[in-house]
Amino acid sequence: MTADLPPAPQFGDPIPLTPAPEVLKFLATRRSTSALTLTEPAPSAGEIETLLRLATRVPDHGKLSPWRFVILQGDAKAAFAARLEALAVGRGDPTAAAKLGKLKVPPLAVAVISAPKADKIPQWEQLLSAGAVGATLLYATLAMGYGANWITDWYAYDEDAKAILGLSGDEQVAGFVLIGTPREPALERERPQVGPLVSRWQG
Repeated sequence: MTADLPPAPQFGDPIPLTPAPEVLKFLATRRSTSALTLTEPAPSAGEIETLLRLATRVPDHGKLSPWRFVILQGDAKAAFAARLEALAVGRGDPTAAAKLGKLKVPPLAVAVISAPKADKIPQWEQLLSAGAVGATLLYATLAMGYGANWITDWYAYDEDAKAILGLSGDEQVAGFVLIGTPREPALERERPQVGPLVSRWQG
């Protein structure tokens, strides 16, 4: 799949705008995959590199790159989940421990970390850019033919859990993108009606 992609443009290269009806068709039926249905195989190392490169092609006011990635896979992901479980159990919180299933089952998780910079660009815009990275990573993974689900849960917000992941300062978990091969197709869910969400400013 990655062999069909064009090479990354170099700085200053002209980027022609061409219609991409296949992208519109993809977006018309895009559906996240249940995390609990994801199994091996996960993307290869080369495919992961490609996905992360694509994920960073997002709006980024000020060109700050106010985000980073933490890859969780194999024994390291199992060890991370075990430490979170020990944290929950140590607090006497079996409900929190039970919520780790979505993290444990898929073979690959990519934590998208919002890492805002001290700059004139408002932090809110930097946070939105991290959200755009998460969405683009999700879409690129699905377009590559793998299943993917973007989640947050208590371990995205808990200070001790964030320390285990290695976050510091103003960093936050924008989301865990869980990736693998789905055992079954995703079912369409209810979608919003666009009309009531739209208004036109009249002055």
